[in-house]
Amino acid sequence: MSTSKFKTICVFCGSNLGKQKSYQDAAIDLGKELVMKNINLVYGGGNIGLMGLISQTVFNGGRQVLGIIPKALMDKEITGVTIGEVKPVENMHQRKAEMTRNADAFIAMPGGYGTLKELFEVITWAQLGIHNKPVGLLNSNGYYNSLLSFIDQAVEEGFINPSARHIIVCASNAKQLIEKLEVDSSNNNGKKPLKSNPSPKNPSEITQIDLNLPATMDDNVEHTSVSDAHP
Repeated sequence: MSTSKFKTICVFCGSNLGKQKSYQDAAIDLGKELVMKNINLVYGGGNIGLMGLISQTVFNGGRQVLGIIPKALMDKEITGVTIGEVKPVENMHQRKAEMTRNADAFIAMPGGYGTLKELFEVITWAQLGIHNKPVGLLNSNGYYNSLLSFIDQAVEEGFINPSARHIIVCASNAKQLIEKLEVDSSNNNGKKPLKSNPSPKNPSEITQIDLNLPATMDDNVEHTSVSDAHP
């Protein structure tokens, strides 16, 4: 059993299992890889879908599991016995801020709107120099191929800086992805942010103050307009 430079990794993933078993296998494999490397898990707090698979795998392996979940989603995303420590928060802003604060790196697995939103938020924060934690994409079964092509197109059309394209670290399996994230983390040590930010702030302050978004605005959209708020 090896030890990683990461103490805790935040994983964004779906509250659905997906139609192909390969996605479920990938969640279990990522959980096992975290256990092998003595890495704790912070995630969205649900025990259904891919969230349930990875959290149960990490917990069964003896690592710490911290789930951050808005109170409004507890009935939707938690069934039966909870896994590890579950920390209820008031809204989606607090969920993302707590997940970010507790993590040394981020991995997005296949998921829906909620997963994509969380992924792009941490990418944007990295681009703005708010954090320099590595961001990984577990491209199981080529799930994110179309998204990566879209991002490349955005670079080509001048909407994303080429240097910002490299924020995303991508691999098709968990072992390779964590290894790449560790290399990326080493390369980021002492590296200046892409956009200078002389006093990095708590993500919760950035979300609600810098962007001037009231806490209830984003939550109403996710809780009522989307039936599965963290797919």
